[in-house]
Amino acid sequence: MVIQIRANTILPARREPVTLLTADGLRLVGEVAAPESGTSVATLVCLHPLPTAGGFMDSHVLRKAAFRLPALAGVAVLRFNTRGTASSAGRSEGTFDAGRGERFDVAAALDLAAARGLPSRWLLGWSFGTDLALRYGLVDGVAGAFLLSPPLKAASDADLDRWAADGRPLIALVPELDDYLRPDAARARFARVPDAEVVAVPGARHLWVGETYVRRVLDEIVARLAPDRVPLPTTWDGPSQEWSMPDE
Repeated sequence: MVIQIRANTILPARREPVTLLTADGLRLVGEVAAPESGTSVATLVCLHPLPTAGGFMDSHVLRKAAFRLPALAGVAVLRFNTRGTASSAGRSEGTFDAGRGERFDVAAALDLAAARGLPSRWLLGWSFGTDLALRYGLVDGVAGAFLLSPPLKAASDADLDRWAADGRPLIALVPELDDYLRPDAARARFARVPDAEVVAVPGARHLWVGETYVRRVLDEIVARLAPDRVPLPTTWDGPSQEWSMPDE
């Protein structure tokens, strides 16, 4: 039966809970979602929004990427809770460290993705997660980074200069009505990175609420990772499930 892909639709994938081990001795809670059959064409390593403002591995755009992209685009998705962050999958050890100790969390996620042989590893940061990507993501094995609603608060011009010198791709998806950094200001800041793309999204806000904006984000990502798969379909003919918010 053909269904409409909605906000809570879960499409088939191989989903596996994982534990990330940090260099400073913490165990972090995560999940890998990979295509049910065949190999992945690319991998997203997700860095969630600010935990003290409600960000976690189930933040809706990241959750929907994991629910849809393995089936629709052949893209694997690794999500995890940074130190001290909890979701229905569990609580990661440690405490929130305002982006300092989280450098070890980013490294642990990339180490796990490499150890599992997940191909073409891209960072997908959202808000606070974009600062982590810019500060700590320019390492061996990272193909590039997608930045959703980058506030450019903790990330500095020096971080941008390192990305500019390296040349790996940066794609910033900037909401027209963002609370922190809107498209014109983003273009000015990212001008330090000549090859960076700043994609302004009309009508969108910092939290990307609404299926119109979620689909735009996912299409922009897949256009760079698996261009033959865009635009992503909005219907599905096959098995599926519905996600509901787990009881706390």
